[in-house]
Amino acid sequence: MVVAITRKVSPRFNECEITHIDRTPIDLEIARAQHDEYVKALARAGCQVVELPEEPDLPDSVFVEDTAFILPEAAVITRPGPDSRKPETESIIRALSPYRTLVHITEPATVDGGDVLILGNNIYVGLSTRSNMQAVDQLNEALGKFGYKVLGVELTDCLHLKTAVTRVDDTTLLINKNWVDDSHFNGFLLIDVDASEPFAANCLPVNGTIIYPTTFPKTQKMLEEKGYSVVNVHLDELAKAEGAVTCCSLIIETT
Repeated sequence: MVVAITRKVSPRFNECEITHIDRTPIDLEIARAQHDEYVKALARAGCQVVELPEEPDLPDSVFVEDTAFILPEAAVITRPGPDSRKPETESIIRALSPYRTLVHITEPATVDGGDVLILGNNIYVGLSTRSNMQAVDQLNEALGKFGYKVLGVELTDCLHLKTAVTRVDDTTLLINKNWVDDSHFNGFLLIDVDASEPFAANCLPVNGTIIYPTTFPKTQKMLEEKGYSVVNVHLDELAKAEGAVTCCSLIIETT
């Protein structure tokens, strides 16, 4: 069984943190409707969705991915970069406790889950404005006993590592090579995003389907031509807060 943890959109969503794009007004009702569409797509993909209530005082809290990342052996509770986001982990700790043993990142380390890309026993952490080398060091110490190696990856001009590259399946990645050096991922088949769609590298594989925004049709066509089944969602309002399809859920495989 696959469990997807999500959280409803905060009424203060317009006060979200913005780093790499210009701030534009967000229509809260459209954002909520698009998030509902996303939740339904997860359910149609076979997930048991656990939807947490909105956090009225935490503008970015819909982006639950940044609060944790999930391994078979443990769930790592992150320490998000912005101070405004650090309290988001409190409810996530309660939500994840039934599924995994918890590992906690502590200061001075900071890491957003959006900067964490798990590829087999290698865990890549984007060294961004949100995540630092102290987190890489802590993760190596905490996760080495499980056989993981954690590596820091430099980024260019994007918020998170998973803005630049995401996993399509066990052998294939979707990537914008202008934002991350592809030499980190030798041995993987790389699908380059269309040059006109720089933000198209974020996809969410779930149960044999790829959940993907409607916004990037050229890159989507490449995925479909390679045989991937794509399920579209509208996320353009959430994208005004630098959100994408991986950002809005924590995916947990259970036995």
